[in-house]
Amino acid sequence: MANEQAYDVLIIGGSNAGLSAAMLLGRSLRRVLVIDAGKPCNQQTPHSHGFLTRDGETPAAISAIAREQVSHYPTVEFWADTAISATQVRNGFTVTTAGGASVSARKLLLTTGIADIMPDLTGFAECWGISVLHCPYCHGYEVHSQPLGVLANGETGYELATLIQHWTGKLTLYTNGSSTLTEAQRQTMEQLHIPIVETPVAALEHNAGQLTALRFTDGTRAHPTAIFARVPFQHHTDIASQLGCAMTKNNLIQATEFGETNVPGLFAAGDTTNPFRQVGIAIANGSKAAAWINRELITEDLQQRLQLAVR
Repeated sequence: MANEQAYDVLIIGGSNAGLSAAMLLGRSLRRVLVIDAGKPCNQQTPHSHGFLTRDGETPAAISAIAREQVSHYPTVEFWADTAISATQVRNGFTVTTAGGASVSARKLLLTTGIADIMPDLTGFAECWGISVLHCPYCHGYEVHSQPLGVLANGETGYELATLIQHWTGKLTLYTNGSSTLTEAQRQTMEQLHIPIVETPVAALEHNAGQLTALRFTDGTRAHPTAIFARVPFQHHTDIASQLGCAMTKNNLIQATEFGETNVPGLFAAGDTTNPFRQVGIAIANGSKAAAWINRELITEDLQQRLQLAVR
């Protein structure tokens, strides 16, 4: 099913970065279509922090307010669907969705975010975003000065532990097996009074995602209020690779400050381009990308008008 409407901009992903871009483009009188599958990575997180005027609000509430406000702009449309493929054509891009639709636009903006890959550890996924935390700037204040843990090993464990110790003097590093820290890193942990527990973790015991205990394979337990951890991720879609996007060494889409990728006309913003994963940063990314997209559209339209005038 082909959509006869040709859009100025097609945005794939309707969370913070996508909605921010859609608002600015709507205010720029651009015809915009937002395709969103409704699977934000923070959907399990009970509260979002650090975003001015909405500190402590749920991510779902922030998105609902944003979408309602963006919907006031008549040139912005929304589809509840999943984009599965894209091709670059003469005048832009054509995208196909899981629902069988095909739609074209002059510019394409990827704000698809990422999907976290949970480890095979009982209780971890249920606690993720609630009491198993990834970002102290998002959640550290709520658990500061309490018994906390870092569940990681090697360089990641060391980096996280030295970061989290700023929020609490009651921190333990759980390496979930034999430590791979260097001797120098071990000495730093000792100087910071951060114990290292190497016993493998069997499960995270919890009550509705709120951690009650770390249970180890030897039957013993520890009782941190929360733990910090990092997990691998994957992209929700391979459209970036389909179109030949360059990726960073951390498997994020390589984009400029204004969202430009190495593919002309293709932009990216939000969590799919940077590791910060904060609402405010995603919104800023979306706005900057939208402004640059609109600038390109204005330049292209002006060049076309001048060429026609010469004829």
